[in-house]
Amino acid sequence: MNFDVKQYGVRVKRHSARSPVFRDCIGAFLIGGAICLLAEGLYRLYLSLGIAEASVRILTPVSLIALSAVATGLGVFDRIAKLAGAGTLVPITGFANAVVAPAIDNKAEGYVPGVGAKMFVIAGPVIVYGTIASVIWGVVYFFLHRGGIV
Repeated sequence: MNFDVKQYGVRVKRHSARSPVFRDCIGAFLIGGAICLLAEGLYRLYLSLGIAEASVRILTPVSLIALSAVATGLGVFDRIAKLAGAGTLVPITGFANAVVAPAIDNKAEGYVPGVGAKMFVIAGPVIVYGTIASVIWGVVYFFLHRGGIV
């Protein structure tokens, strides 16, 4: 069977599964909003416990990372992500899942070569970029504020 590009496109369109875009958007909105609501609830909880606000601002994302890592380890995060799609990509929870998931997938290789090494498949480039960006920002800040420019 020889098809030209137009005929091929028509056949692909006819046989492709329809994506439930509206349902996916609603799921992403609701679950992403629920994650943000959880973060706000943790923030308020920590403040009500008398923890200093500067510490609460650190403790809240750390808690979200820990909860995401545990949920990934238990297989719960994947089930939520199926319903939410992009809604679980709220940066901190999505990053925690991206770090933990490859490590868990390679547990059979051992704790050091499997879990330990595969954790940095995603995290490594992000950590390197974050470190370099911090150094560049520090140099810019130094020259602008300490170097007499501002």
